[in-house]
This record gives sequence, C-alpha cells and structure tokens, in this order.
Amino acid sequence: MVDPTTLGADEESRFGKAKALLAELLELPKLQRVFEDHDCANARMVYTQAPTLWLLVLQRLEGGISLTDAVADLLKNHTDILPDNRRVQENRLSENNSAYNAARKRIPLAVVEEFSHRICDHLASRAPKAFLDRRVFIIDGTTITLPPTEALQKAFPPASNQHGETVWPIARLLVANEMQTGCALLPQVDPMYGADNKSELEQAKPIIERLPKRSIVLADSGFGIFNVAHHCQLHHQDFVLRLTKQRFRSYRKSATLVDQGDGYKTFHLIWRPTPKDRRTNLDLSKDTSIEVFLHQIELENGDTLEIVTSLETDAHSAAALYVRRYDVEFDIRDVKVTMDTENIRAKSVDTVMKELMGSIIAYNLVAQLRKQAAKLIRVDPRELSFTGVWTTFKHHLLREKLTTLEEWRLAYHGALVSAAGRKLPNRKLPRSYPRIAHPRRQKTTKFQKSLRRKKQQPDDIPPE
Repeated sequence: MVDPTTLGADEESRFGKAKALLAELLELPKLQRVFEDHDCANARMVYTQAPTLWLLVLQRLEGGISLTDAVADLLKNHTDILPDNRRVQENRLSENNSAYNAARKRIPLAVVEEFSHRICDHLASRAPKAFLDRRVFIIDGTTITLPPTEALQKAFPPASNQHGETVWPIARLLVANEMQTGCALLPQVDPMYGADNKSELEQAKPIIERLPKRSIVLADSGFGIFNVAHHCQLHHQDFVLRLTKQRFRSYRKSATLVDQGDGYKTFHLIWRPTPKDRRTNLDLSKDTSIEVFLHQIELENGDTLEIVTSLETDAHSAAALYVRRYDVEFDIRDVKVTMDTENIRAKSVDTVMKELMGSIIAYNLVAQLRKQAAKLIRVDPRELSFTGVWTTFKHHLLREKLTTLEEWRLAYHGALVSAAGRKLPNRKLPRSYPRIAHPRRQKTTKFQKSLRRKKQQPDDIPPE
C-alpha cells in the first residue's frame, strides 16, 4: 500500500485526491505520472489530461452521470485535481460543460488506452492465485447497443433481417475477468455485424495474449475448440474449456480411458487439429498436437458435463472449477447494468471507446475496494455485494470534500469498514431468474431526423 506520510511536503501538496485514490487502491505509488507525462504546458488550460481522465472515470463511478453533472461534481468536490491556475484559485470556473467536452475530444485515444491498460493489467497481475497456485480468468462475450449516429452505425453496423437494417449500432465485447475478485482486463471491442465483424473466437486471441503468464483460461463450449486451446498453449496459459457433447463423443474415439469412478470418467488424449481447424488457422500443421485430459462428470439433474483441460487434475476438481465460470455473468451485469455502461451517451467512435475504458477503470476501482474490504474480514470478495460496495465508494470517497491526505486516510478506512459490512446473504442454492427480454435504450428519432434534414439540404443553402 502507498504510505502518503513518506511523501515530501512539496510532493504531498501536489498529490491530489484523485491520484491518491488511484494510488491507494491500485498500489502504484507513481501512478500519478501517467496523468502528468502527456499534460499540456499551457498555464491557462484547466482541463488538462489529468482531470479529463479522472472525469471519464468519475462519470461512470457516479452511474453514468451527464457531462454537466460531472463538471458540477468536479467543482464541488474534486478541485484538488485541477492544475494550479488563477481561475481555479479564485473559484471562477464556469459550470458549463463545453470545456470538458472539448477536452474529452482533444485527449488522444492512445493516452486513455495506455492509462487503462496499465491499471487493468496491473490489477490482473496482482490477482490472487485461486486454483493450483495459479490465477484463473473467465472469458465470455457480450454486446452493447450504441446511439444511432451515422459514425457509430458505420463503425458498428446494426443487425439486419429480411425487412432491412435496424437502427441500433451493435458492438461485440469479449471480456476476461479474474475469478476471485472479478477484476477485468480491457475488453476486446469489435463490430458484431458488417463486413469487418469479428467472432468471439477471433477476439479471444488478443485477450489470451494479455493474460499474466501461467494463468488458467476458463470458458464455455463456444471456446472449446483446438484453435483456442492451441493459442493458450503458445502463450503459456493452461485452460479448462467445456466441450459440446458432439465434440466430446468425437474426441473420445481417439482417447484412452485412464480413470473412472462414482459419477465420472477421465480420458487422456493427444489432441490434433481437424482439417477444418487447419483451414481456419494456417499456422497449424498435421503434426501440431496438445496433450489434454477429457472429463465427463454426471450432474445431479441427470445431465453430464464434458470438459477438456491441459491441467493434470481430477474430474471433480475440474468440474468444481468450471462451475465458477458463471461468476462472469454477474461481472458483466455489474459493468453493463449496475454501472449503466450499456447506456453510453457518446456519439462518436473515439469518445465511445474513451467512455468504455473509463467504465472498466471505474468497475475495477470498485472491485479493488471490495477485494480489500473482504481481506479485512477474511472472506471471499464475491461474498460482498458489488452494488453495496459501489454505494460505499460513492458516498465515502467521492461525495466528501477531502482536502488533506490525513482526511483521505480516515475516509478510506471508513469506506473499508462500510464495504466490509455489505455481505450477501448465505443461500443454500443460487437464485434463478427466467430469461426475459429487457427493453433497449429509450428510442429517439432525433438522430435520424437530423440526418434526413442534412441530406435534403441543397449544398448552396446553409443549414438552419
């Protein structure tokens, strides 16, 4: 942990609350340099890259508040992250959001991406070792709908059917969340439809490459193919993947039964690519192979679970680990619904990506506070309510005017104690909800009307 008492007087005066917040939670004493390395030297500029980055995160920490509300909150509670500027000192800053909006557009996407990667990758590398003294990451996909602007529709084409194209741009996200804490890497974002669409299997490769070495990849049957397993092996990751029953029956023909017992069978297999695998991945040859184990476990409902893994572990342990795959469903819900990321308001591709990265940082900050609160009372982080910890985060760390590091330390300790009390009830069985169709974001024709007016305007007549 960062000990602010070790900072010099000059450094302490510059070590603003937002920077202290990130440093405390992420255990990166020099993280503030990420803010400062690219900042503009213009003394008149208030929204330099440091407060702009923080406001991107703050918007999502507050549940997707508007730009106007974010600026108002900044001026009320977070002026200590602003540069040493006369207008700041004299409280003459405007509450108009135009300056912040311009700063969001001005900050290079590469800077936001570098900052986001640094935080997310650091958290991933510090995740607890959960199985066989290894870190486990759950991979799964989801989608988000975006505002129907022309730029977003071009980058993320809407779905289409026999009646034509729909309105909403659809982005496909592939996420990787650490099993114990829910900490997330930056998702892989690509179009779901259109000529440049990417499948989840294509998205999985860059995600696997960014995992900490010697991690375990946990994924459902959509990823239970040779290409994914081989990519894990190339990048020194092990895997536990569910197989479809059809694939399991096919692979079992070439496998050797090595163990069986009450409710399970285990097979040893030298897994080789099929002709179809080699057609979709030209780097594979006939001699490529992976040594794996196939497990078939009988479930209480009479069904069976089929798993392929590179780990030398028994069938019941592999099955117990795979059951944890469903934790990622709650993580996706917390990012999309709890923190309202599925309702990003940005209208350009560049700003959408910045807001999405800010959302993942915000989510990880709450997950990290949950991890530290759980450590305080010696429970698993997932035994604490994410929504409850998020509420604690907002009220204890964001909505209090903290002007000194001593005030910050006291507030942070209070937040830990409060978050530690947000335990979920102990249930014998997990709650089950029927699958229902949720309404999309509020529909509006404003964008379409504006586009039609633009197309109907003759070039020589200025728009209204």
